[in-house]
Amino acid sequence: MLEKTELHESISQTYTRVLRQESEEQTATVQSAITQLADYGDSELSVLPGDAVENSFGCGNPLAFAGVKAGDVVLDLGSGAGIDLLLAAKVVGPEGRVIGVDMTDAMLEHARENIEKAGVTNAEVRKGMIENLPVEDNSVDWVISNCVINLSPDKGKVFSEIARVLKPGGAMQVSDIIMEQGALPEWAPEAFYNACLSGAIDEAKYLRDLASAGLVQERVLERFTYDASTLKGLALGGEVPELSDLLDRMDPKEAEVLLDDLLHQMEGKISSAKIFARKPQVD
Repeated sequence: MLEKTELHESISQTYTRVLRQESEEQTATVQSAITQLADYGDSELSVLPGDAVENSFGCGNPLAFAGVKAGDVVLDLGSGAGIDLLLAAKVVGPEGRVIGVDMTDAMLEHARENIEKAGVTNAEVRKGMIENLPVEDNSVDWVISNCVINLSPDKGKVFSEIARVLKPGGAMQVSDIIMEQGALPEWAPEAFYNACLSGAIDEAKYLRDLASAGLVQERVLERFTYDASTLKGLALGGEVPELSDLLDRMDPKEAEVLLDDLLHQMEGKISSAKIFARKPQVD
């Protein structure tokens, strides 16, 4: 059984802490990130429990333009408070099923409450790691994920697990972060991991690793490249406390210069992407 690493524990602790933040300022930060980074429609969000929307930390809508249909079995990696899980449950209908996997107890608790609030009966969440999925072989039609795979320290294992659980001919469509090499300064990577940045890899490697796992038709369907204002919101939105602490200890003018330099280095090199791949059919 795969054990949690220190990085996994750090990520769980960070998202547990963010879930517990209750000030209006912090809630506004989360809502701003959703509006700016994800491509959910108002009609989709209006029918979901508010908690599922407010506690979504993704970078896109992995179901947008996906071929998920009624009766499908969908697996949501890092399902969080349940926003994509609930949307998928509505698409697949009563004949389908949605499974969410998350390693953070607080997220699982919120997801179960939101499933109950939404009156959804065809969805469940399971505790587990995306590098070692608690899901049977060849059992799901679609794998979705929203800004979670980039957090994994072993993406090759994640892609192998996706290939294992997909039915022959099944597909994955995920929203994730891709980043050019050198987008972050050497001192920043560990501090930026929980903000979905330091763990990101470049597009070419992402696609190569999918192919190495045995998946085919791997490609980026669309991408949104972050500008300086978006990156500033991510950097100072509470998910990188090390950076906030550093800037608070500095002279205000020096802190402003450091932040400007950091944003200049990052701008145009980090993107949210919608990525697709398929498991080959059995001959």
